[in-house]
Amino acid sequence: MKLSLFLKLMRLDKPIGILLLLWPTMWALWIASNGHPGFHLLSVFILGTVLMRSAGCVVNDIADRKFDRYVARTKDRPITSGQVTVKEALILTLLLFLLSFLLILSCNTLTIFLSLVAVFLAVSYPFTKRFLSIPQAYLGIAFGFGIPMAFAAQLNFVPSVAGLLLLANLFWAIAYDTEYAMVDREDDIKIGIHSSALLFGKHDVLAIMSCYALTLFLLFIVGVLLHFGFVYFIFLLIATLIALYHFSLIRKRDSKQCFKAFLHNNWFGGVVFLGIVVGTTLR
Repeated sequence: MKLSLFLKLMRLDKPIGILLLLWPTMWALWIASNGHPGFHLLSVFILGTVLMRSAGCVVNDIADRKFDRYVARTKDRPITSGQVTVKEALILTLLLFLLSFLLILSCNTLTIFLSLVAVFLAVSYPFTKRFLSIPQAYLGIAFGFGIPMAFAAQLNFVPSVAGLLLLANLFWAIAYDTEYAMVDREDDIKIGIHSSALLFGKHDVLAIMSCYALTLFLLFIVGVLLHFGFVYFIFLLIATLIALYHFSLIRKRDSKQCFKAFLHNNWFGGVVFLGIVVGTTLR
């Protein structure tokens, strides 16, 4: 019985978060390895992504346990509903972080150091909703920190292109997490926490599309700098069409459609990844 609750607490029944965390990490790993990542690093970063995202979800639910009971979408989560105790959740969190750290110990010293920063970001993110007007920007850094880690693990240094990818991921995270925040807008107002949907107000759709545009522009610059072929830019065009599809979903601000757009971002990240795979293969 408890096992199913722990799996739910880790959101393993909702893999979208794992995928949104995994895609930018794979972008970086493929570029860093010039399209030939080894099995070892692939295993470390795929398993590490699952473990870190799971740990982040548990930390988030511990931090938000007093808020979640007032939000329709989250009131039945294991901790806030009393099905899992805070002590049990903390033990699970420590176990997940320990497993992640054991994985990263097989990498170089720089990657191990960056993993400590990643843990800090994962633990601190849930609390940013109390004081940051746009916690989604912090999420973009936390969800994109696999980028410098992948470069560090492969190259033992972090090149400037990693900064461009991290910035692209930051704008992408603001876009998709604002779509997500639009679902909870009224509940967030009631309980007094911040979100980009509240910050942008009536300009939320414009802000989302602007963030998609900035993401695609930065990815375009990455392709130019790395001398990717024209096929990579065709995939960016497909990603642009996906972003425009999201606009069609969110423009009326219907909660179900906004959530659908959020989930559909898996395709955006996946298409960019395919473009990078082709770009590194053909150049």
